[in-house]
Amino acid sequence: MFLNNLRLFNFKNHAEVNLAFNSSVVCIVGRNGSGKTNVLDAIYYLSLTKSAFNSFDAQNIKHEESGFFLRGNFTVREKPKEVECQMQLAGKKTLREDGQDYTRFSEHIGKYPVVLIAPQDIELIWDGAELRRRFVDAILSQVDRAYLENLIAYTRQLKQRNSLLKNFSDGGQVDTILLSSYDVKLVETGEYIFNARKKFCEELVTRVQQHYSYLAATEAEQAGISYKSDLTSSFSALLKNTLQRDIALQRTTTGIHRDDFVFMLNQYELRREGSQGQQKSFLIALKLAEFETIYARLNLKPILLLDDIFDKLDDLRIQRLISKVAEGSFGQLFITDARPDRTQSILSQAGIRTQVFTLENGNFTCTWLEI
Repeated sequence: MFLNNLRLFNFKNHAEVNLAFNSSVVCIVGRNGSGKTNVLDAIYYLSLTKSAFNSFDAQNIKHEESGFFLRGNFTVREKPKEVECQMQLAGKKTLREDGQDYTRFSEHIGKYPVVLIAPQDIELIWDGAELRRRFVDAILSQVDRAYLENLIAYTRQLKQRNSLLKNFSDGGQVDTILLSSYDVKLVETGEYIFNARKKFCEELVTRVQQHYSYLAATEAEQAGISYKSDLTSSFSALLKNTLQRDIALQRTTTGIHRDDFVFMLNQYELRREGSQGQQKSFLIALKLAEFETIYARLNLKPILLLDDIFDKLDDLRIQRLISKVAEGSFGQLFITDARPDRTQSILSQAGIRTQVFTLENGNFTCTWLEI
């Protein structure tokens, strides 16, 4: 997959940008706060129908403007494709492919896969279980349409069941027949998601360990992921056993919405025992494993976005990561950096032909890196 052209209009801090990409490695350099990351986020948005950094679509509109517009021209499996997204404060968000509007955004997920590596990824280790669930869900949603449909259904069913529990609590009566009809649907979708996550985790662990050993230049440390879920026993029985507690708390207290994926190193929890270097190696290994998994499932290399990660890595890890780029392990790669000299030195030494966009005062200048 290759992104040939990207257009932004009133997206974040960019008024109007039109960029043509002619290389498999593209570097965007400029001062901090100039809008480099926003270009990567626009690519992410066109792929996954949402921002990687802002939960609310309206937050991506340039200040004092009424909406934004994005367009990407791709080549996918040797076929030209055009994706457009438009968001208006006064209206709804629209997404179209080759001029045809989507009726459901979920139909778009997985067609234009992308993997982002950014400084904020450290939150996957430090933050709570919800963020790690979203990470796993984002991968599986790109490679398994049935998983995405079941996840959407489970989220809807869980909301409905919680509303019903609140009514029971407020009214003082429980309609067990009605509740049972809700539980049957929740169990079906929940068990599908559990089994898919369990299988995926087993697959991901092997890849994470391989990439971790490569990046850290050691095989003495064992990276792993422990999948924690309530559904190790019957989901239906769990719902019955927790009913009184659910009514009292007015929410469903058991299910796959409580799952966690605990990152491990040498059988200890990474966030408690891992050094900064070990955590960095694990995160990049995790993202490379994400890339490899998507490629294996879809037979399509995702676009890889590296956002300002050179500041966070030591020379050894940078060298090992760039070696993979030089080997052609990836498809199209976008890199941002606030230090142009550093980026050019790293890529030039690796002999990687790179298209460089310098961003200054909202304007982009295109040059080519000499190797």
